[in-house]
Amino acid sequence: MSGTRIGAVVFDIGNVLIEWQPERFYDRVIGPEARKAMFAEVDLHAMNDEVDRGRDFRSTIYDHAARYPAHSDAIRMWHDRWIELASPVIPQSVRVLRALRARGVPVFSLTNFGIQSFDYAVSIYRFLEEFDRPYISGHMGVIKPDPEIYQMLEADCGIAPERLLFTDDRAENIAAAAARGWQTHHFTGSQGWADRLVAEGLLSVEETLP
Repeated sequence: MSGTRIGAVVFDIGNVLIEWQPERFYDRVIGPEARKAMFAEVDLHAMNDEVDRGRDFRSTIYDHAARYPAHSDAIRMWHDRWIELASPVIPQSVRVLRALRARGVPVFSLTNFGIQSFDYAVSIYRFLEEFDRPYISGHMGVIKPDPEIYQMLEADCGIAPERLLFTDDRAENIAAAAARGWQTHHFTGSQGWADRLVAEGLLSVEETLP
């Protein structure tokens, strides 16, 4: 437990509130061997980074599909069946998000997410509208772990870095936030995150339960 009063809790979204496992989707749809071959030839995560920096969702995916005709149908699924890649919801994380807001604790998102893909996600997962301040990389033009995205959040919200408590599933994103003085929690499961929020005195155990 920290000795500094938390001014806001900052959530990543992918693998914190919604599972994001593209490889799992492709293993199911085209099979593990075909998936491994495609990912070895095409850097699909770098493609997705372009979307997360603000490039158009559909045209970015379809342009990549056109460059790799052997994998074009599968690559287009990244757009056409995207919601299947970004699922399911992590229920306990949604519960603690709502419990924090019910307590009056400011809750922000800080997420690598495209403009159109985020709009699509919100249409399915309505809780994504509930953040007090959403910080979406596609609109910001920069992605984690670039220090600029953390600086932009600090400048916008006006809360001192040491009063921000941030959770993310990627160690490099956590390290970048910690380097700026943020309090951090490396998300490896929703129970650990719930336990951290209880330890910080932000929630009761009961508020984190189903």
